[in-house]
Amino acid sequence: MAITAQMVKELRESTGAGMMDVKKALTETDGDMDAAVDWLRTKGLAKAAKKSGRVAAEGLVGVAVSAGKGVAIELNSETDFVAKNADFQSLVREITKVALETADSVEVLRASHLNGKTVDEVLNESIARIGENMNLRRLHVLEGETVVSYVHNAAAEGMGKIGVLVALKGPVDQAKVIGKQIAMHIAATAPASLSEADLDPVLVEREKSVLSEQARESGKPEAVIEKMIVGRMAKFFEEVTLLGQKFVINPDVTVGQAAKDAGVEVTGFARIVVGDGIEKEKEDFAAEVAKTLQG
Repeated sequence: MAITAQMVKELRESTGAGMMDVKKALTETDGDMDAAVDWLRTKGLAKAAKKSGRVAAEGLVGVAVSAGKGVAIELNSETDFVAKNADFQSLVREITKVALETADSVEVLRASHLNGKTVDEVLNESIARIGENMNLRRLHVLEGETVVSYVHNAAAEGMGKIGVLVALKGPVDQAKVIGKQIAMHIAATAPASLSEADLDPVLVEREKSVLSEQARESGKPEAVIEKMIVGRMAKFFEEVTLLGQKFVINPDVTVGQAAKDAGVEVTGFARIVVGDGIEKEKEDFAAEVAKTLQG
């Protein structure tokens, strides 16, 4: 596969590796970007690429909770300017309320009724009125004995750039207090799963492969290498699982231990970030203005 300048540029931006290292990584992996990232990590030349770094879509996440059920929706807009618009925020609030009452998927939510029309119809009317494209992209429903919500970078009550839901089991008062703290922790740390058992096996195997190659390049005996891999995987699980992470409010304990100390159990969580996973073409604003002035 031909290695293009754009591929080199993207890999450099996502890993911070040098030009020649990036070119070699792409050559060694026949242009496979994910494999090239792993190759660079194996050589100690890059950190894990974070796809969230390519996020660019605008909009808001709306959250709502009632009677052991919580929902988080994502409504995208083209610009942050529209996301700050009172009409757009009212739309997010209304759709979130409908989701809490009736929906369990985006498809069902689109077909649900809002003020005598379907949510899809209301969205289309809003697009025509505001003059900017919008997309009802995601809905997450979480249920439990107690469900707590949190919004980071709030634009208005119940909506912002990051929405978090946490489900807990145990005394309600304690669950609400520790649940809010854990929700804030989740917003900050973005855990990949609740526990090791919930992790994507593909993610686990990929990480183990990278760590194994790194350990073997040390040249140490196989018995030592095996212990190194076990230790590094344990560290990995601690970093990416919610219950295994050090609690940001008290780093002396894990989140799981903090919940246990409060007399509750965390049974689930959801974290939605506006535009997460969406790639958006970067625009050169100065060039666009110059082009307009030139007619």
